[in-house]
Amino acid sequence: MGNRGIGRLGKWGLVLLLAFVLSACAPAKKELRYEPFDRERFWQYREEGLASWYGEEYHGRKTANGEVYNMHAMTAAHRTLPFNTRVRVTNLENRKKAELRINDRGPFIPGRIIDLSKSGGQAIGILGTGTAKVVLEVTGFAGEGTPSLEGLYSIQVGAFGEKENALRLQNDLKKKYPNVHLVLWESNVKRFYRVRLGSFRNEAEARRYLPTLRQDNLSGFIVRED
Repeated sequence: MGNRGIGRLGKWGLVLLLAFVLSACAPAKKELRYEPFDRERFWQYREEGLASWYGEEYHGRKTANGEVYNMHAMTAAHRTLPFNTRVRVTNLENRKKAELRINDRGPFIPGRIIDLSKSGGQAIGILGTGTAKVVLEVTGFAGEGTPSLEGLYSIQVGAFGEKENALRLQNDLKKKYPNVHLVLWESNVKRFYRVRLGSFRNEAEARRYLPTLRQDNLSGFIVRED
């Protein structure tokens, strides 16, 4: 700036300039990249939406947590709740309830929030209708230690029966988005190639990324992959 410029600033100008320089050189306030796990909020988890059920087509196949799916057990699939979370599902149309344990991932249809085993579906009376509006509440945790909402999350943006179609979308998305990958999903009678992107530490971080996808007319589900 030169001495003449400093002279025109005067005493208070120098004070303000010094304060600005010091603030610029000071270390930035540390910002948490991930939201800390809130145990109390986890136990108060409540969600409303459609429940569905799955049965014979998947019976005997591995679930997302490595167990063998037993349609007669009281288990369920959820996209993001930690494995071994216990939930109470109440059918809002007939008030029937079921207590289940999360051991799988899904459902992947808009509006649906939980996929029940056949026994779970029978307990709340949806075997005939296929779906019903329910409220889901966390009641406990069957695993060891404290359940964590941190893990590995991605956003599923497509699913295809033909691998070539999934690869085509994957290659297109790779030009702009990070960590685009395929996940093979199989039942006893069909298979799908799911296209997912991102690698997020928690659901909140993945949710903050959704507006970026909407700018390109993309939408998807947040899925926990671990």
